[in-house]
Amino acid sequence: MEIGSFIKLQRVKQGMTQEELAEGIVSMSYLSKIENLRAEASPEVVSMLCTRLGIELDSEKNITVKEKCEQWFNLLFEVNDKKEIVEKYNELNELMTMIRSDSYMLFEIHKIRYYLVLDEIDNALKQINSLNEVSSTFDSLCQYYWYKFRGNYNSVIGEYNQAMRMYKIAEEKLKHIVISQEELADLQYAFAVTHSKLLNALEAIEFSNKAIDVFQKAYNFIRCAQCHIILGISYRRIKMYDKAIKHYNLARHLGELNQSKPIIQLTNQNLGYLYSTIGDSKEAIKCFNDVVNNEETQLNERVIGMTNLIKEYYKIQNFDLAKQSIDKAKVLLAELPKNNVNYQLFDYLIHTYMYAIEGNYEKFVWLVTEEFIPYLQKKKDSVNLILFSNMLGKHFESVGRYKDSVKYYKLANLTYEGVVNL
Repeated sequence: MEIGSFIKLQRVKQGMTQEELAEGIVSMSYLSKIENLRAEASPEVVSMLCTRLGIELDSEKNITVKEKCEQWFNLLFEVNDKKEIVEKYNELNELMTMIRSDSYMLFEIHKIRYYLVLDEIDNALKQINSLNEVSSTFDSLCQYYWYKFRGNYNSVIGEYNQAMRMYKIAEEKLKHIVISQEELADLQYAFAVTHSKLLNALEAIEFSNKAIDVFQKAYNFIRCAQCHIILGISYRRIKMYDKAIKHYNLARHLGELNQSKPIIQLTNQNLGYLYSTIGDSKEAIKCFNDVVNNEETQLNERVIGMTNLIKEYYKIQNFDLAKQSIDKAKVLLAELPKNNVNYQLFDYLIHTYMYAIEGNYEKFVWLVTEEFIPYLQKKKDSVNLILFSNMLGKHFESVGRYKDSVKYYKLANLTYEGVVNL
């Protein structure tokens, strides 16, 4: 990282003005030139500026920090122990405030990924915004991670087309840098996930297979399991159900071997979707119950499992169990932060089924037509848009409002055709 960019970032982080930092060392205009890379400061000036910022210039400590950074970077995946990730971050963060390290900018960029792993979406966005000012000074390696982690952020908030654009820019940077095969495989996995979210099943299969080849050679079985889940989802979507079940079972087996609860529960969730798709509600309900009844399952996944139970019980017209699931889902939702990216979807889904089961059709119609369907259209959530458009069309048909019924059946059909033609 250029020393000028480093000084600027440290000054801003400490809430120090240019005037306060420059006083007695250089003029404020010259400091501005140093920070914006329009002038090269002498070693003596750099030393004085760093001293005022409380930062050491120690090459031996810099080597230690670089090693610690590499270890921390390699931990930044959802499947790893969050406690260890946070502990190593706190140690590094303290070191970075005292030592001028060549790894400083990479550390700052990796903070984006760190916040995403911890589900701190707002902090990830703040970090992106704080780095925007100096992003033009990034070298090729920093640019690679900058675009990759911005893609991760876009993926988390549901902006999958933008995520794809970021990943493609990151891929372009590979022409100018050398990265490990596992890092390349992680980028391929990111492409696979994004293609899956965009319902591009064949592309998702292609990138998953590329990634899994590398993870297998590295004996990284948790990452292999993640790829098997994407392959299962993709084969389910193209109705190759036997292949889908095979990949889900492989993912669950790897999860069990590595005692990874997140992998096991994510596999159960997706097996539930598959059994629901092929009309095996008994197996679907069993899988979803495995998710929600395990208190070690992450809260977000438990709410997803509970809403899937509501859908499945409603589908087989077991309204008593659907009501019980709604009550449990409300309790879980109350524990979920309102800034969670899925909170609004969960809330709409729970209340839609609640009003339908209670026979409160006035509220049901208003919620679905005025809020839920526009929300799903905005989010481009084709699967739920088809489901709830059909549900609304069926309701209007049952009460003799045939014009409205046709309108929503048509919306469901057009959405389905759009998905099929992708």
